[in-house]
Amino acid sequence: MKENTTPHRQWAGCKRILVVRPDNMGDLLMSAPAIRALKQTFDCEITVLTSSRGALIADSIPEIDDTIVFDAPWVKTTSTDDYNEIITLLRNEEFDGAVIFTVYSQNPLPSAMMVYQAGIPLRLAYCRENPYGLLTHWEPDKEPYDYIRHQVRRDLDLVSSIGAFTADEQLKLEVDESLWPVIRTKMSAAGLDLEKPWIILHPDVSEEKRLYPVAEWVAAVEKLSATLNCQFLLTGLQPNEALIQALESYPVYSLTGQLDIYELITLVSHARLVIAVNTGIIHIAAATDTSVLVIYALTNPQHTPWNVHSKVLYFDIPEKLRSRNEVVRYAYHISAQKMLPPATPESIAISAAALFEQADVHSSSVRGHNAALLSNQ
Repeated sequence: MKENTTPHRQWAGCKRILVVRPDNMGDLLMSAPAIRALKQTFDCEITVLTSSRGALIADSIPEIDDTIVFDAPWVKTTSTDDYNEIITLLRNEEFDGAVIFTVYSQNPLPSAMMVYQAGIPLRLAYCRENPYGLLTHWEPDKEPYDYIRHQVRRDLDLVSSIGAFTADEQLKLEVDESLWPVIRTKMSAAGLDLEKPWIILHPDVSEEKRLYPVAEWVAAVEKLSATLNCQFLLTGLQPNEALIQALESYPVYSLTGQLDIYELITLVSHARLVIAVNTGIIHIAAATDTSVLVIYALTNPQHTPWNVHSKVLYFDIPEKLRSRNEVVRYAYHISAQKMLPPATPESIAISAAALFEQADVHSSSVRGHNAALLSNQ
């Protein structure tokens, strides 16, 4: 960990910092520890500029004070907002500085141009080439050619270059416990027995290339059902009818499309285990200290669960669905050459069973610790 507790003299007086992360929920959540470092070091107000999808989770990240929603044309979105309007809005906000977080395969210069045109005086980002006047502070981007860091570490290292530091590097989300009775009612209505153990299955993805085959899901559930005496709760945005029908003979119940983001966060916080592809819910699990098994498509290797009890199993992407981005392709070839644990139905069942049993010990320990704290009050 690169640690520098002395704030950069130019940034020391910043009281309003704009964080630019125009991606998905999981991307913004992985930037949260770095945002915490900015807030704690500079004692500043944090406004995040993010996409409409990223904005869904912004309210649940404690360090964020305000959110500006902008679907940028240089990020994959279903629609884009007016560029000139966002420039005017940012200029009127009079931010003291802007920090741009990116994946190593993304070009930061469109975002850098945006904050430059908005007149924000201090501008920080990674960049592969010299950005000259577009950024006042830049870190040469050596990923993935020299090394690959976890995304959380990458973002923390960026802000450490201006002296921003936090001792707490965990992902954290605010959990609304008042929603739990409503969620339990939905679970019961779906057919789940609330008195028996359950785990979350989240097959939903934002990109087709991360889809794990239906037949493999079914085989994994079949093996898990024979091993564990538990129920399975399906979550996601859109119902996968083929998967739901294929799992009819197993204790699988669906809340797909029935939960908003706040309910999903609360549900995950109560789960003993989450089994999911590499998408936003695995970072929600990390932020709520919930054990997670990831069925990980060989895409961005730096987006695994951060500092949580977890296991990652990998599967390949069909060639026709692989990225055309040459930086991503380079990282893919490096990952494909490694002996990574495969995501087979057998390995999923074995890993899930181990996590399930270990999670019970962990939750029992937490309950005992909390009880001891209460008895001493």
